[in-house]
Amino acid sequence: MIDLSVIILTHNESKHIGRCIQSLQQVTDKIFIVDSFSTDDTVSIAENLGATVIQNPWVSYSFQFNFGIANNPFQTAWLMRMDADEYITTELANELKASLGQVSAGVSGLYVKRRVIFMDKWIRRGGYYPIWLLRIWRRGIGTCEELWMDEHIKLSSGTVENLKNDIVDHNLNNLTWWTQKHNNYAIREVIDLLNIKYNFDSKPTVDPKFWGTQEQRTRYLKVKYSKMPLFTRPFIYFSYRYFLKLGFLDGLKGIIWHFLQGFWYRFLVDAKIYEVYYRAGKDKEQIMEHFRTEYGKDLKNPNRSVKV
Repeated sequence: MIDLSVIILTHNESKHIGRCIQSLQQVTDKIFIVDSFSTDDTVSIAENLGATVIQNPWVSYSFQFNFGIANNPFQTAWLMRMDADEYITTELANELKASLGQVSAGVSGLYVKRRVIFMDKWIRRGGYYPIWLLRIWRRGIGTCEELWMDEHIKLSSGTVENLKNDIVDHNLNNLTWWTQKHNNYAIREVIDLLNIKYNFDSKPTVDPKFWGTQEQRTRYLKVKYSKMPLFTRPFIYFSYRYFLKLGFLDGLKGIIWHFLQGFWYRFLVDAKIYEVYYRAGKDKEQIMEHFRTEYGKDLKNPNRSVKV
């Protein structure tokens, strides 16, 4: 076993958590789960596989994950972030066992590639592979950004390196679950895009840089995207992914993925932004009041909910 502990957030993940833990047991037995009061068998499955589980009420992803970092019972040199519906490949496990102990002292974070499986198909094109994610970092160096959407691990010092192999994102739920989840994501995406314009919370984020790390480039492109016209940008984004980035080569399941994730979801976000402007106008304070009364969200604090 390597000097690594893994933090996983869960809520009703009985379909996935066993697979996730068993893949991680190739490299570590130090698995820490912060569960937000699941009503299925998530906790019992995890505990039966040897994971340490505590309960904490859900506020936001960043709040929950930073809670996990602060309360991690394992004093390992390295921490790893995993989602319950992900697992590591045998190749990544072997790479970690061979190389983690040899990482130079100046390196504080490691990137891995994420491989997305949709309807049991690997989505290889459309700019969706490889997606590099900072998932492993030295203890005491990394925290989760307090953003409404696309939260990344932010390092306080050191450099980063890339690992060669993959984690796999393979959700086993049906398409109805997927669309409902993305409908909920959409309102967070709305807040994140509006926050670029209105700066509701003044929270520090990764520096937007096109030639920087994966998350810096992602943030840079999101800032540019936020300035494009509503309802035009979903067409441009989908066309870029599906045609220029060869998403059409992913076949029938690929077009379902690229259309839903690259167009339908983005169009839904724009429709919700349009609704905000229609109901609240474009005044910053009125928009903040709209989210407070309509959705129970305090835009100054992503980690706080208010009663509607």
